[in-house]
Amino acid sequence: MVNDDSASRGYWYDAGIDRQVERGRRVLEAMRVYRAADVAMRRRTRNEMAMGDNELLALRLILRQDGKGTPTTPSEVASYLGITTASTTSLLDRLERSGHVERRPHPTDRRRVVLLPTERTNDEVRKTLGDMHKRMMDATHDLSDDDAVAIVRFLDAMTHAVDQIDRHA
Repeated sequence: MVNDDSASRGYWYDAGIDRQVERGRRVLEAMRVYRAADVAMRRRTRNEMAMGDNELLALRLILRQDGKGTPTTPSEVASYLGITTASTTSLLDRLERSGHVERRPHPTDRRRVVLLPTERTNDEVRKTLGDMHKRMMDATHDLSDDDAVAIVRFLDAMTHAVDQIDRHA
C-alpha cells in the first residue's frame, strides 16, 4: 500500500498541485511499487526454474496460448520476444532439452511446427507459482463488478500509454 507521506516524493510530478494530479501520482506510485514486486518475483521464478528472461517469457507465451487451445509457433515466439529466428531456435532448443517444451508437427501445415508445454512445465509452474497465484486471486475477491471493469479499463489504457515508442528527432 502506498503511504500518503510519499506525497512529497512525486518523481517529476508537482505533488499536491491539485487533487487530480495528486490522485494520479498516488496511482502511478502504487503501480511502480507493484512493478518492483513483480520484477523481484520474476527474478525468483527464473532462479527457481533455472531459466533466463527470454526462456521464461517464451514459456509464459506458450502456456498462455496453450490455455486458450491455440498452439504457438516459433515465429510467434520470435515476434513476441523481438529476437531473430536463429536466437529463437537456440532458445527453443534449450527449452526442449530441459523438458519444458515439445515441438510437434503443425496440424494443418506439415512444413511448420507448433510448440506445446510439457506436463513437467505445468507441474513446475504450479509448484513454483501456485501459492502466489492463489494470493493474487484472493486479492480480487472483494472487488465489485464495477471495480473490476474500472481496473481492467485503466490497465488497458496504461498498457496503451506505455506501449508506444516516442520518436525524438
